[in-house]
Amino acid sequence: MCVGFTRPGSLITPDPFLQSAHGVPAPHHLAVLGLASGVLHYHPGPDAGRTNHRTRGDRSAPDTHVHHCPSNIEHHDVDNDHHDHWPPPVGLVPVQSVGVSWGSVDGLTMFRGNPTHTFYGTGPLPDGLEVLWRFPDQPMCGHSPIGGVDKVWCGSGWTGQPVVWDRPDGTTEVIFGAYDKNIHFLDAATGERTRPDFFMGDIIKGSVTLDPDGYPLLYAGSRDSHFRIIALDRDEPTELWSLDARSVAGMWNNDWDSNPVIVDDVMLEGGENSWWFAVKLNRKRDETGQVTVQPEILYQTPAWTDELVRAIGSQHSVESSTAVFEDTAYFATGAGRIVGVDISDLSTDGDKIVFDFWMGDDVDASIVIDADGMLYVASEVDLRTARGAEIGQLAKLDPTRPEEPLIWSIAIPGTATLDGGVWATPALSGTTLFVLTNPGEVLAVDTTDGAVLWRDNVGAHAWSSPVVIGDTLVVSIDCGGDSGFRAYDIVDPRHPVMRWESRVTGGCIESTPAVWGGRLYVGSRDGFFYALGAK
Repeated sequence: MCVGFTRPGSLITPDPFLQSAHGVPAPHHLAVLGLASGVLHYHPGPDAGRTNHRTRGDRSAPDTHVHHCPSNIEHHDVDNDHHDHWPPPVGLVPVQSVGVSWGSVDGLTMFRGNPTHTFYGTGPLPDGLEVLWRFPDQPMCGHSPIGGVDKVWCGSGWTGQPVVWDRPDGTTEVIFGAYDKNIHFLDAATGERTRPDFFMGDIIKGSVTLDPDGYPLLYAGSRDSHFRIIALDRDEPTELWSLDARSVAGMWNNDWDSNPVIVDDVMLEGGENSWWFAVKLNRKRDETGQVTVQPEILYQTPAWTDELVRAIGSQHSVESSTAVFEDTAYFATGAGRIVGVDISDLSTDGDKIVFDFWMGDDVDASIVIDADGMLYVASEVDLRTARGAEIGQLAKLDPTRPEEPLIWSIAIPGTATLDGGVWATPALSGTTLFVLTNPGEVLAVDTTDGAVLWRDNVGAHAWSSPVVIGDTLVVSIDCGGDSGFRAYDIVDPRHPVMRWESRVTGGCIESTPAVWGGRLYVGSRDGFFYALGAK
């Protein structure tokens, strides 16, 4: 069955002010494509969102897979290296941004690299990994209760992707949150601290975001109730503002696991309090040159509906990270609700929800969006609803057909001891989607028809998201044993060939690695953070 819901949308009025990484106002034109330090960027200029929504004509696509619904969208072959023929920019996050770095900063500034979750870092990758350094001397651990019972957490976990960026002073800096309740700032070359730690009040499960437009700002949440904006241009990291999850009448809990997206001076963030927020940042520099913010909430919406509360109870938290394409932001919930919000003009009142689809089960993996604006959604087997069994755990949705968005879906069943489904966010490479499953497989899925082209075993509890760098796929392996990473040559995605396998940590790797300049930076549940590469 193909079911969706829709509400009317609106047009576009973006904020006109953006800055480059060096504090210089960005040029006033539609968009800038730049190549800095060998990295292709999409720079959203201040007028980038002033065109109307793109209108897609009738097109055709195959209808050859189980759980198919008709599609009228053609498929562009998009990879992480280049786009051959781009149309003019449309919307706040146009097609040009798919597969490339977001903003003016040279680095991985957010979870999965850009608002469509399709940029995973830079190579070239070595032929195997060794530990280049490990941080700190003693394991990073913290106490944080579950259900009122104390628990000790060590290292970093899901999603845990670090920021890696090339600072203007020539230092490559790694920034990550950990289970010792601190955000750490390290020199990527040595593992030495570059700034004092910043204490977050509770353990940090999610990924931090560095401002993509060059403002010295960091955005982060933890298991305490405050989501924080932190200035990095003082003697030590300094909190400028926080959003208390208890400021609204929420449900579930007050954690912040979702990674925020910064688009056109607006922060898009969901909380485990089951609310989603669009916050105007009003970033500026004062008369001394220090960064300031004056946040105002432009839009907020509960993540639940009364109908879903009656159907499944109170599990409506937003743990996955918001994805954005053109002028629509998409978030997913613990109930399996997929919501699209029109962000083209948040200055006006009224209902902004333009897409609403129920997967039927918990969606913690973040939505991935391709160059056609198609959504790839992966769910868990948790609530075990009839709807979840019908839809399956991996689906392609066409948001331009809100009444019948389902194009294809596949089941990812569990085993006798392991729940089915997906916690890791899939990686998109051309017309292939690489998916790690909780039961312990890596799948190559054809995005055209949902056919599973290839599969291999990687070990159970595969929560670390896969990364694609050029023609190489890197996945974490053997969470329950001698953990590490495996690389495949994916020149032919139907027949990947294993390149190497490296056992490098003493604990499960739940966190998603950041790949920069051919090095992997990742935390482990053994309590430590690692730089991995060729010696």
